[in-house]
Amino acid sequence: MTHDPDMTEPGHPGHEPIFNIPNVVLAMLLIMVALQVAMETLLPRAAVLEIYLQGAFISQRYAESPAGQGGAYFWSPVTYSLLHGGYAHLALNSFWLAAFGSVVARRIGWVRFVVFWVLAALSSAALFLAFHWGDQNIMVGASGVVSALMGAASRFAFGGSGGFRRDQAHLNRRLSIAQSLSNRMVVGFLVVWFGINLLAAVGFSFDMADAAIAWEAHLGGFLFGFLTFALFDPMQRG
Repeated sequence: MTHDPDMTEPGHPGHEPIFNIPNVVLAMLLIMVALQVAMETLLPRAAVLEIYLQGAFISQRYAESPAGQGGAYFWSPVTYSLLHGGYAHLALNSFWLAAFGSVVARRIGWVRFVVFWVLAALSSAALFLAFHWGDQNIMVGASGVVSALMGAASRFAFGGSGGFRRDQAHLNRRLSIAQSLSNRMVVGFLVVWFGINLLAAVGFSFDMADAAIAWEAHLGGFLFGFLTFALFDPMQRG
């Protein structure tokens, strides 16, 4: 895969090959893949368990005082988004990250993208925690952040007169929340997305390993991206 040589100008059209991925998205993908390969093939089991203990989001951790818990209390609400439960889980999130993350990254640039990632991870973890306070649930995966990117993209990527075009979607006019909710393509996308997560909420699993789907994190991420995207968008200020 090749990547965008210039992420400093959101809205720069360029001439992109079909698999073009912006630098910042490629970097996040490489980090996630490197971590998964290390845990699957290079590190001893004890080290892998320690990585999950320190890096995964564990609801029970926040029902207790942060005193004596170490740094994981503070960094795990973000680092969980870089860890995955297996190659199938990683592949699914990587596919959607490449698709929606690329569109958003071209729009907002790499600095805003990194800030967006961190805040999206926090928002996803916060709603998950609200539904699982004090539980021993362990959450990993970039799906909450990916959902936030989907929410952000729905504010502009489907607004073009010619429908969705991957290489031009980042140039579209940003829609207001009301305009987004009256756009047929956006509404159709939202119906499918919320339908899938509703099935997950009632117990239907799409995961190849039958692991529980953190639909609460998906919802928290999506709402964050959809409702706050204008704060990150360098276009159409005012």
